[in-house]
Amino acid sequence: MLSKKVFLLTAGTLCLSIFPLWAGDTASFVDLGFSPDGRIYMFAQYGVQSGTLKPWADMFVVDVAKNEFVPGGRFSYTHDTPVSAGTDGSGAFYRLVSRNTAIADRHGVNFLRQGIPLYIALDAAGGSPQGESIEFRNFERSLSYKARLVPSTEGSGSGLKTSFYISLEETKASGGRKTYTVGNPGIKRPLIVAYKVKKVIVAPEGNSIIFVIEMRKQVAGGYDTRYMVETLRW
Repeated sequence: MLSKKVFLLTAGTLCLSIFPLWAGDTASFVDLGFSPDGRIYMFAQYGVQSGTLKPWADMFVVDVAKNEFVPGGRFSYTHDTPVSAGTDGSGAFYRLVSRNTAIADRHGVNFLRQGIPLYIALDAAGGSPQGESIEFRNFERSLSYKARLVPSTEGSGSGLKTSFYISLEETKASGGRKTYTVGNPGIKRPLIVAYKVKKVIVAPEGNSIIFVIEMRKQVAGGYDTRYMVETLRW
């Protein structure tokens, strides 16, 4: 059975993400915004390595229609010394962004044109191997959505590989429906034990939708969390 969680985000609702406590490296997700036409989306993640305590950051530039990175659109940085007590590793993120502003300029990404949230997961669960089902709405466009994250698994232990896709159903106020398949189930990711939809956001123009996916990765002594996105453009 697919677990089912429903959350409607309305004006004035303030939501905070809550992360599970487990041994490992838990990333923070950063929405860096869209290009003016909504065709390009940028995001980042950062954290502190659980073993070395070195801060790290990744940054990505995505072609929304193709649902893939633009050429040269992946950046990473790991600092060579551990963080100071009480810091969260965000300094690595700031350094990575400041060193690569040219990529944002090249694609016209405006950091102030961030996505409008349609769904935010509030529970602390790190995802289920059986997948999940969520519902959300775009009130401005009078659209409602049902999305099912459907995972698949092969192998076990150190040979574990998983993939997933999202089945999305859009319903208009008039009752008309459209269905979409988001993601590439042919991509097998090693050691990922579960996926979870953490956020759904839409570009300010409403023509691009972003699923922010939390991945729980098996590592020695626990689990790391990382983020990726799956995208759809109308």
